[in-house]
Amino acid sequence: MTSAIDLNSDLGENVPDRVVSDDAAMLDLVTSANVSCGFHAGSPEGIRETLAAATKGGVVIGAHPGYDDYEGFGRRPLDVPAATLQAQVEYQIGALLGLTAAVGGSVAYVKPHGGLYNAIVRDEAQAKVVVDAVKAVDSSLVFLGLAGSVANRVAAEAGLKVAAEAFADRSYNPDGSLVARTEPNAVLHDPQAVAARVLRLVQTGQVEAIDGSLVDVDAQSICFHGDSQGSIDMARAARELLESSGVRIAAFAGAGR
Repeated sequence: MTSAIDLNSDLGENVPDRVVSDDAAMLDLVTSANVSCGFHAGSPEGIRETLAAATKGGVVIGAHPGYDDYEGFGRRPLDVPAATLQAQVEYQIGALLGLTAAVGGSVAYVKPHGGLYNAIVRDEAQAKVVVDAVKAVDSSLVFLGLAGSVANRVAAEAGLKVAAEAFADRSYNPDGSLVARTEPNAVLHDPQAVAARVLRLVQTGQVEAIDGSLVDVDAQSICFHGDSQGSIDMARAARELLESSGVRIAAFAGAGR
């Protein structure tokens, strides 16, 4: 049984006409915040506000770069030339480093977003581009990616510190990949069911796949999507169940609460 686990959420994605998450409430529940770098969602002032709140609350901050796809929330698969993608990822991480420093905080890790995250689960070429971008900006940043992914292997081989992630509110395929959002029941919403799923994952290292089979998942962090329906209730239920079961909630990187 894992004695400690990190809880993370994708935040900093709100703008006045597209509010997708309650960042303040989620920051009271998670130990790590994957903060948008502005390409897929969010605005400089909104991102800065989330960074300031995370810093004040002792939540560890990670950069959350994605495809330059604001209209599609960064979740659509895109074919981006390698040089363009590397520059875009470097630009996004650099922007978040600057905004975080401005509010007195620091960035501890990088977690790619959405379509880019899913692409580098299997695409070694794109994974190498993203990893090269992280190394070029700050090689001390931890790389957070899907447990068992090509991206995590490439990052480790490149000398980066790596942490593996699992998802509380997403369904899994039998091979350990995430069920595509276009498929039925890809996103989970029931707080008690999600909490039980998370506890099982932490205690046994397994998650039930969409077909009922069990998948081995070795993860140091568990994600709750801030924009999922009922995300706050799911995160709260999971945290309460974990803590009541003797699991310590602690950040995988940095020195968060």
